[in-house]
Amino acid sequence: MATGRLLVQLNRGQVSARRGLILSGASGTGKTTALTQLGRTHERAIRKRHPGPAGLNRLPVVYVTVPPAATARMLAVEFARFFGLEFSSRANMPDIVNAVCATAARTGVELVLVDEIHNLHLATRTGAEVSDQLKYFAERLPATFVYAGIDVEAQGLFAGVRGRRIAGRFTVIPAAPFAYGTAAQREQWRALIATLESLLRLHRHRTGNLVRLDEYLYRRSGGMIGRLSQLVRGAAILAIEDGSEQISKQLLDSVPVDYAAERADTATRPPRRGSRAIRRQSG
Repeated sequence: MATGRLLVQLNRGQVSARRGLILSGASGTGKTTALTQLGRTHERAIRKRHPGPAGLNRLPVVYVTVPPAATARMLAVEFARFFGLEFSSRANMPDIVNAVCATAARTGVELVLVDEIHNLHLATRTGAEVSDQLKYFAERLPATFVYAGIDVEAQGLFAGVRGRRIAGRFTVIPAAPFAYGTAAQREQWRALIATLESLLRLHRHRTGNLVRLDEYLYRRSGGMIGRLSQLVRGAAILAIEDGSEQISKQLLDSVPVDYAAERADTATRPPRRGSRAIRRQSG
C-alpha cells in the first residue's frame, strides 16, 4: 500500500518512464483485495483534496481485468467499458483508444489497476500485442499502473524483450499467506481480523469476538486473506438471515471454504478424544 502511494506521487508530472507496481502470488493471498484497497484509499484522498463540485467530474482510479485469451482490442474495450463508452463492433482500434485516453485525461485519472495480468502470455503474438497496448496506455495516460496476477514470474511476464521492459519499469511485491509462528506474526494476523471485524455492522456483535478466534480462523483459512474474508462475510450474512446479528464459532463452522483449505484443515486438526484413531493408537 505504502509503495503504491509513493509511486503515485513520484509519477506526478513525469512525462515518460513512469514506474509501476506488480502484486504477484498464489491464488487467495489477497492480491485483488490489496489492489482494490489501494484504489479506494487513493480515491478517498483525491475526493478529500477536491471536495464539492470540483471533484464531481474526477475519476482518479481505473480498474480493469485482463480477459482470458485477451486481444489488444478486448483490452481496449475493457477500458472503454469502465468509462461507460460504447462502440459498435465495427469501430476501429484507434477510435476506441483515443476515446479512452481523452476520457481519462478529462476525468483526471491518476491510478490504473489491472487485475488478472497472468492472462497475458508474452510468448504468443496476441499476448505481445496486448502487452504493447498496455504500454501504449501507460505512455498516453499520466497515471501509475499497478498489475496483479498469479505467480507472474512463472507465467513468463518478464521473458523476452517485452518482459525485460516490464521488469525494468515495475517493482514486484510478493503476496503470500500470513504466517502464524511467532508472536509478531500472530499479532499481524489479529490486526487483520480486527480490521475486518471493524467493518461489520451487526447490531449484537461485540468487537473482539472474532479476534479471540484468531487461531481457529487461521486454521480454517490457512492465512489466506481471500478465505478469511469469505468466512467473515459469509458468517455475517448468516447472522443477518437468522436474526442473531452476531458472529459465533458455530456460524463460522457452517461457512464453506475451498477444497484445498478444507483438506488442509482436516489434516492439521487434532483428533477428538475417544475417536477411533486414538483408540487404535492406544491399543
